[in-house]
Amino acid sequence: MTIGFTSRAAASACALCVTGLLALTPPAAARTGADPDSPGAPRATVPQPSLLYRPGTRVRPRDGAPRVPDVSALSWLVADARTGEVLAAHDAHRKLPPASTLKTLFALTVLPVLPGGIRHEVTGKDLANIGEGSSRVGVAAGRTYRVADLWRGVFLNSGNDAVHVLAALNGGWRETAARMQTKARALGAKDTQVRSPDGYDTPGQVSSAYDLAVFGRAGLRNADFARYCGTAQARFPDGEGSSFEIQNTNRLLTGADGVERYRGLIGIKNGYTSHAGNTLVAAARRGGRTLVVTVMKPRSGGGFAVYEEARKLLDWGFEAAGHVDPVGSLDALRGRPRHGPAALPVAAVLPPDGGNARSGGPGWAGPGAIVAAAVLGAGVMTLALRLLTGRTARS
Repeated sequence: MTIGFTSRAAASACALCVTGLLALTPPAAARTGADPDSPGAPRATVPQPSLLYRPGTRVRPRDGAPRVPDVSALSWLVADARTGEVLAAHDAHRKLPPASTLKTLFALTVLPVLPGGIRHEVTGKDLANIGEGSSRVGVAAGRTYRVADLWRGVFLNSGNDAVHVLAALNGGWRETAARMQTKARALGAKDTQVRSPDGYDTPGQVSSAYDLAVFGRAGLRNADFARYCGTAQARFPDGEGSSFEIQNTNRLLTGADGVERYRGLIGIKNGYTSHAGNTLVAAARRGGRTLVVTVMKPRSGGGFAVYEEARKLLDWGFEAAGHVDPVGSLDALRGRPRHGPAALPVAAVLPPDGGNARSGGPGWAGPGAIVAAAVLGAGVMTLALRLLTGRTARS
């Protein structure tokens, strides 16, 4: 019976690849059955997707299952990253401002087409219209950066300045937002509305605990995403031949500000704005099992409550393994795959990323990657040639 309570694989150097070698596995069809809330109804392995649209806390405990922790977040979700099974959730599809956790979708969309070894001289136009009060990593116009450095600025420092530069390379701010929206729908993330790719508070921009878990899970299947999101400290170039240290703002990863590090944490992304409050997508691995947790806007406990509530939910999820039946699936809302042109395998060896990062997550095996690529037409070819010659794409 359901208990209810009311209360982002490097891309090829030609930038032709949009479907990485570590693509998501095909969605598992959610098996449906009788309403699991109905008295005496047979329990379905994975219930109908509609269950997670109902208000309140959703969990299907078996005998011996631990009690779901009491947390104050407006919305949260715990899922198995391998299977996609949702173990428990509270208001999973509630639409809320995501803050910088939306950068997970930005990375999923843009990482495959911007190889880390590309160097780009930043222009003033690249940095135009950054929101007031935005977090910045220190990107400056007139200086040259590698794309890999910019990605570290995104993941560690949540730098909206780095996001703006990468979006400019990707075709512009509006084009990037549109591509992010398309990516979200392809992944079955139907609650997300993208207005500002960096997650900056913008009217109409929302996501949900469910969608953010979908993005986080998909990101872990991309080697670059996983490496960046699990990096605790790195060096960022100052543009004058030197560099300075930046630290990941995910305190469960770094143990900063008195927040105890979480054993087995892989990383992913935290966020904060005055409107969204604190948000977090986190993943951890223990005993061969990987969990993804989303926490959105805790209502009590101060600025670090998002980490402590995520800790409680992760602890519960590992303890509950084998003692609860899923209440949904992160694959349930994905559309059927469409047949497209055959992919052509391309082997590419990219320049190394420098080895400055000390990773708190999965190791980096080396600077090479073999990826699957597809010829996407003259438009993408033009973008690839511009990138390889150091020219920026027009927005």
